[in-house]
Amino acid sequence: MRVVLVLQGGGALGAYQAGVYQALHEHGLAPDWVVGTSIGAINAALLAGNHHEHRLQRIRQFWDRMSQRDPYDPMWMSEAQRRQNIRLSTMQAMVAGVRGFFRPRPFSPFSLGLQVPAEQASFYDTAELGATLEELVDFDVLNSPEGMRLTVNALRVSTGSLVSFDSLDTGRITADHIRASGALPPGFAAVRIDGELYWDGGLYSNTPLQTVLDDTHRPVDTLCFMVDLWSAQGPEPDTLEEVQTRLKDVTFASRSQRHLEDYVKTRRLQQKLRELYATMPPQQRSAQHGRDLAELGCDTTLHVVRIPYAGHDWHMPLKDINFSRGSVEWRWNQGYADAQRAIGAAGWLAFVSEDTPLVVHELPPLPDSPATGTRQLPLGDKAPAR
Repeated sequence: MRVVLVLQGGGALGAYQAGVYQALHEHGLAPDWVVGTSIGAINAALLAGNHHEHRLQRIRQFWDRMSQRDPYDPMWMSEAQRRQNIRLSTMQAMVAGVRGFFRPRPFSPFSLGLQVPAEQASFYDTAELGATLEELVDFDVLNSPEGMRLTVNALRVSTGSLVSFDSLDTGRITADHIRASGALPPGFAAVRIDGELYWDGGLYSNTPLQTVLDDTHRPVDTLCFMVDLWSAQGPEPDTLEEVQTRLKDVTFASRSQRHLEDYVKTRRLQQKLRELYATMPPQQRSAQHGRDLAELGCDTTLHVVRIPYAGHDWHMPLKDINFSRGSVEWRWNQGYADAQRAIGAAGWLAFVSEDTPLVVHELPPLPDSPATGTRQLPLGDKAPAR
């Protein structure tokens, strides 16, 4: 099967994605195609823009550079001390920026509500991210047709439409395409590409699963690892901080369930069209009819392995700006452990019938957790709600 890795946006939470990739790398599940938005686009570029033997090293270099040194080892701090340390680290990122990623624009007229060039209409400047990408990403490798396919999503500011920059058909992907995918206003300014301004693709859809579902380049059985950084489900908030956290979770959480239900419905219609065409007399068929059916895709099975970040981060609304080294390392390790659980279960190796368009694999339960398991969705069945 073709292996695909789908990466959400989520700022500092993206270290979890790096841990997931480490597990895939160690088990020989290197993606053939990686799709990302925002921080997911950055992680994706680090993978697609390096040869296999250098990928883990480069993504580790990036996250080591992004993480901010803790004054004390978090392992020896109390819970209250760790929480205070994270608050200080987050404030440091907001005031001083993050080395190699973004820096504040001091004395910018934008902060006073005055007019500035569109490429400077933000509180922070991401020029340093461009330099970091140029250093850690080999764009010749990234744009090579023999390499890993890369797709990053961004929002066209002038039309509000989602645009996918794909290494197969966009032409040459540059650091600006990656920066555009993560240009979340008003923190980061839009990036201009070929005369058009682009913002963070997460403003339209933070989980780029639809890009995989709509793909017609290579209709083959696919194993898709989807890494979710935000949770659509959560407790009722009763403080300002919890309300702000819940709002951000719901805003950026995956809409994958609806996308998957639509995918099954579409596949069912395609199957019916092929069945009806097969009943037509041969003299009524044509070469054009055959080409039209081929464009709809063939009978393939998509396995989606959902790997969700389960950290609560003390319900802090700015958790995606928390680049403290202890937090980055914890998220990386958590992503690695969760991906190991998913790989250990390897539900995609079980037999499925040819008329099964979609199988969703949830993380195997921990010893003290309720079972989640695998859901097969054959043609004609409706995807159950979570």
